[in-house]
Amino acid sequence: MAELTPHDNTPLPQAAPALAQAKLRIGMVAAMLLIGYLAICLRLVDLTMFRTKPAPELAKAEDVKPLNHPLRGAIIDRNGELMATSLSMPSLYADATVTENAAAEAHELAQILPGQDEQDILRKLTSGKHFIWIARNITPKQEYAINALGHPDLSFQDEERRIYPNAEMAAHVLGYTDVDGNGIAGIEKSFNAQLQKGDKPVQLTIDLRVQHILHRELSAQVAKFHAKAGVGMVMDVNTGEIIAMVSLPDFDPHYPGDASDDAKFNRASLGVFEMGSTFKLFSTAAALDSGQVHFGSMFDATDPIHYGRFTINDYHAKHRPLTVPEIFMYSSNIGTAKMADSLGENALKDFYERMGFFEPAPIELPERGSPLYPKPWREINTLTCSFGHGIAVSPVHLMRAASALVNGGILVTPTIVKSDKQRLSLNPEGTRVVKPQTSAEIRQLLELVVADGTGEKAYVEGYNVGGKTGTAEKNKNGRYEATLLLSSFLGVFPIDNPRYAVLAMLDEPEGIPESHGFATGGWTAAPVVAAVVSQLGPLYRIAPDLDSNRDITRDMAMYLKDIKEGKTLASIGADR
Repeated sequence: MAELTPHDNTPLPQAAPALAQAKLRIGMVAAMLLIGYLAICLRLVDLTMFRTKPAPELAKAEDVKPLNHPLRGAIIDRNGELMATSLSMPSLYADATVTENAAAEAHELAQILPGQDEQDILRKLTSGKHFIWIARNITPKQEYAINALGHPDLSFQDEERRIYPNAEMAAHVLGYTDVDGNGIAGIEKSFNAQLQKGDKPVQLTIDLRVQHILHRELSAQVAKFHAKAGVGMVMDVNTGEIIAMVSLPDFDPHYPGDASDDAKFNRASLGVFEMGSTFKLFSTAAALDSGQVHFGSMFDATDPIHYGRFTINDYHAKHRPLTVPEIFMYSSNIGTAKMADSLGENALKDFYERMGFFEPAPIELPERGSPLYPKPWREINTLTCSFGHGIAVSPVHLMRAASALVNGGILVTPTIVKSDKQRLSLNPEGTRVVKPQTSAEIRQLLELVVADGTGEKAYVEGYNVGGKTGTAEKNKNGRYEATLLLSSFLGVFPIDNPRYAVLAMLDEPEGIPESHGFATGGWTAAPVVAAVVSQLGPLYRIAPDLDSNRDITRDMAMYLKDIKEGKTLASIGADR
């Protein structure tokens, strides 16, 4: 009987259902893969054709400026010490559209960022914005702590942060920048273009050591006499370099928005003031330089001057005729006015114009005050402006002109920025404004004031300081107020070979028991100059003249002796 054998390629009937099931599964997997692939393609099309970046990145590109430029350049002092620099620091921002638990997150951030208000952070996190700043310029430690929180809505962006290592010490000189690093005031504004390049620092003539001395001594005296404000300056009389400049009150340039307008106001260069008796320095120089007046010239200061509704009196009245040195030493308004009047109506005006008192001082700071002076100039203005009433200039004007009167007669350009020319020369080009002989006579008068006049408290053993006091009543609502004073002292040393002028001014000081109730320049400002000189001399290795004691020049010493012995009415010194 034959055996039945199935065909080799014919499947068994029971295998058909299993094969069909396998094909179905393969089809389903392929369909799922195709759907996934299409989804990815659609997403890519959406991202590339309809969006350039995800929403948070869009906001970041519009609102955050990456540091793709050099850091802002540094500002250094004359010795290379850092005064301002820029650092790259992280800033924190959030995508509030993906914030999950805003309240908890705000609480956590407030613990890490003590300067931030928790409710303010919460308001930002619930704003619904794709991009919003939470905190600018945070520390690396804060950045690490925030990263550790693990919130996906928080991100960081590096930004430039301006740093001032000495804080308020030279705030008015340096100025400050805005949040985007643009100079807003001071040197930061004047040299904004150079600083933005970041290639080389701006070097100033300021000496941070002297700046610190002046700031400390002036601040102490302002506090002691309860003054409203103060100004201090140190200038090289031969080059015009400003070694130190202080304006009080001052501010922290890191936080200029927290400072008042009064604190940000630079009284040293922008403020203009009626300087009072320090201006007698210039009217006396004008008289001596004219050749019409000499030390032996006498002017009657017996009685006040009456001119219309004006009366000119003396604070330290002697009620007798005075010679030129006496007028200067006793700071006689009457004598000074008559001396200026003897020159003619326009002589003093022309001299003041020559000294630069009728235009802003040429200094590199953008804050420069425009002087106030009589227009038109009348006879009464010659009288009052001779002792500093009716004309207002900035302290920079005062220092520049005073330097010319003691350096041999050359009006130099004040500067706060170091230059190669100034480094190489002690006698940069300037304009002659008085004769060398006039300069020598002015130095003698300045020495006389400190030796035995109103500036005795500016005396410093061994350094032969010369100077002039100033006490001006402030004009308020068109009237001069006897209780509102601007007290100042302008010192020069060493007076026999001047190198530096030092100015101290106190605005509205109040008399104290120690000063017997006086708030004049001799009591309030002169001690500041003495304190600065006593430290500046050794710092700059200026050898003291230990043999000088308190002597003034021989001629003036003999003159002073004659005055005290009652021999004052002769023309002593007329043949000089």
